[in-house]
Amino acid sequence: MSPLGPRPRPSLHAMCARSRTASRSAPRLAVLTLVTAGCLASTVAARAEIALLTNGDFLKVADYELLGEKMRLELPGGGALLLDLERIERIIDDEIAPQPSEPEPVAAPGFPLRWQEGQQAEGPHAALLDQVAADYGVNPRLMSAMARAESNHDPRALSHKGARGLLQLMPATAQRFGIQPENLWDPLHNATASARYLRFLIDRFDGELDLVLAGYNAGEGAVERYGGVPPYRETQGYIERIRRFLDLAPRQGDV
Repeated sequence: MSPLGPRPRPSLHAMCARSRTASRSAPRLAVLTLVTAGCLASTVAARAEIALLTNGDFLKVADYELLGEKMRLELPGGGALLLDLERIERIIDDEIAPQPSEPEPVAAPGFPLRWQEGQQAEGPHAALLDQVAADYGVNPRLMSAMARAESNHDPRALSHKGARGLLQLMPATAQRFGIQPENLWDPLHNATASARYLRFLIDRFDGELDLVLAGYNAGEGAVERYGGVPPYRETQGYIERIRRFLDLAPRQGDV
């Protein structure tokens, strides 16, 4: 990774080592300390974004801008980084939702995430989603609900965070599951990468709907770091939206 400007900078690993150590010991994501533009800068903003990178690092950023196949990340203390989009796993809002003082009981599971005979997708790409979901053992209703939430079934959708296509995958995630980024505009390739990712998450989180959705939105690392659904308002809102599209009761407490 190279900061903007002609002078060489320390590696991202060196910049983030202390921040990663702090994040493991704190119950909330620690404020990251970054070295940029030759000076030390501390993150003090109450509202920011988190960029999760494909090498496992994460950065707190003040702003970001999609520039073709690259992403410019503005750092809270000043300065910026320009990264290839394929090095960014996802960007999520670092806004913590208020947590209840005592966890409420979790709603009883009742929606099968794995494929079963008779399940059917909905919406304009239902036949395609039925086919892909069956191939990878995923409930097609889940995939169609996610396509509705992610892109409103638009295979040409491009988010300001760089996610693409029917199920809004980042290029790095697509590559991780065997699909080249330039093919994400094709609904079949997009759905295939999504189904592979969903099956991975379903197996990893033992078919727990909220954890699978949290992993798709915020990354499985965030789910494991928090021991359940991360407290990010964006992620929790995403889960509620999918549950509503599936005619399921709202979440009750954290999982």
